[in-house]
Amino acid sequence: MWDKPQVLNWIANFLFALAAVLMLYGALYVVVHLPIFPIRQVRVDGALDHVTREQVKLIVSRHLQGNFFTLDLEQARSSFEKLPWARSVSVRRRWPDRLEVTVEEHRELARWGNIALVNSYGELFHAASDSDLPVFYGPGDGVHEVAEHYGKYSQLLAVTGMRVNELVLTPRRAWQIRTDKGMVIELGREQMDERLAKFADVYQGTLSKLGVAVRYADLRYPNGFAVRKPETGKAEKPATNEPITAKARAA
Repeated sequence: MWDKPQVLNWIANFLFALAAVLMLYGALYVVVHLPIFPIRQVRVDGALDHVTREQVKLIVSRHLQGNFFTLDLEQARSSFEKLPWARSVSVRRRWPDRLEVTVEEHRELARWGNIALVNSYGELFHAASDSDLPVFYGPGDGVHEVAEHYGKYSQLLAVTGMRVNELVLTPRRAWQIRTDKGMVIELGREQMDERLAKFADVYQGTLSKLGVAVRYADLRYPNGFAVRKPETGKAEKPATNEPITAKARAA
């Protein structure tokens, strides 16, 4: 090989090229790590009701390390996502010295028992809220299902003037509603929407005009439902169910 000038020239050219590339890489590495490209501005966008300026400042001071080129965007995004009300975060650089952060906040829909909040996507998140929210109960894998049914049941009950205060999904997949008027509505496991729609229609057309507060409604009958009203006498008497058919709309 040593007696072949063409091969030696090729090797020499390769080594010179490799040295030039390494020198260029080293120079660029030094330049981008110099303190001459600092992040001077962090802009946070989004419909923010709970993420505060103080929280943003704390994240910037503690977790955003590096300059415009060396800042780890994935680490920055992860830092903002740790905020209790942040559902999703996107982070991007804007030349020459700005970092743009877009935050989508959770929109609280309900409470999941007393352990978490449920957002409008049917997802659990942990944050503090003093809003007057309905309460959901159910199995651990039923959060999205309960949130979805809450929307349907709220629409069906709207004509009655009542709101859903509690919505329960039992382990046997049966549904129960407690309204803001203190009424408990048993829906069962089948044809829940149809049963509730019939009940809301009868309640609006008949029961609400009787001037008596109904405290319990069992909609699990095939052709109607039964209601229970509070006792009005001084002495406590066992409550009785009064069956009502959806067709007749009468007691």
